[in-house]
Amino acid sequence: EVQLVESGGGLVQPGGSRRLSCAASGFNFGNYEMTWVRQAQGKGPEGVSRISSDGGRTDYVDSIKGRFTISRDNAKGILYLQMNALKPEDTAVYYCATVQLGYWGQGTQVTVSS
Repeated sequence: EVQLVESGGGLVQPGGSRRLSCAASGFNFGNYEMTWVRQAQGKGPEGVSRISSDGGRTDYVDSIKGRFTISRDNAKGILYLQMNALKPEDTAVYYCATVQLGYWGQGTQVTVSS
């Protein structure tokens, strides 16, 4: 059974940092591209970053470039999203996903507010 379990969300002040983690199991994690998707309240999902199976290629949506970093540890089966210089507009539920297999985690809420 494929499982993706996100953690690391919470309340953070503007300008602060947070690191999200996604523990993957039930599939060969190292063989698949992984994606972070976020969904703000009342809005549709937005793919914000993706990373190739070997971690050698990363992509970011313009709104987070230079502030967020995606990475992965294939030996441990964990996907990360380091978020720096957070802004109120980054507030959302963040999901990790394997688009190729069609699985998402349950999400973790990130709220950026003073």
